[in-house]
Amino acid sequence: MAVQENQSSKSSGGQRKVDAALTSKSVFSTGEVAQICKVSQQTVIRCFDSGRLNGFRVPGSRFRRITREGLIQFMKENGIPLDQLDSGKKRVLVVDDEPAIVDMLVELLERDGRFEVRTASTGFDAGVVAGEFRPDVIVLDYMLPDINGNVVCKTVRLNPNLEHVKIIIVSGVVNRDEIESLLSDGAQDFIKKPFEIDQLISKIAELVNA
Repeated sequence: MAVQENQSSKSSGGQRKVDAALTSKSVFSTGEVAQICKVSQQTVIRCFDSGRLNGFRVPGSRFRRITREGLIQFMKENGIPLDQLDSGKKRVLVVDDEPAIVDMLVELLERDGRFEVRTASTGFDAGVVAGEFRPDVIVLDYMLPDINGNVVCKTVRLNPNLEHVKIIIVSGVVNRDEIESLLSDGAQDFIKKPFEIDQLISKIAELVNA
């Protein structure tokens, strides 16, 4: 059977996401790995046969199969973005310089089961982590050690890779005029500290349809 080069599908908004049913699998064929990694199936077969891609052969056949763990390792080693192998969870970036608040939010959001969470304690770190993590939602404290939340909002909105990100500002010291300014700078909502964690989780879920 001839092996054909895998072609990346294009849509008006850029590359089409790989089907969610495919990325949620635990074992993949060489053709499926080719689709996810945007390479040819023959390249996947060569990597498998040389030991660079871990997997197994189906007993009694010539079929090769790659485990999810082996695929993730291969993608990391070869600099292939893991975006196409999404866990299905919504990504949340928590930006706050109060460790107790961060620890609480991380624990409760992860316990919820719908969210994958990363953290940052400064505005600068928030920009770096956001660029790498590409969160669906940023929970952003307004008063940070280096810059205020409005600067982070503007920075995020200037990055075309983050245009989908929803931003929730949390603070206990912002007045009404500042809230309006934050919303105009790109935030979707504001929650006043102290807040009920259920309120925040509900707002996150509402913004990303989780």
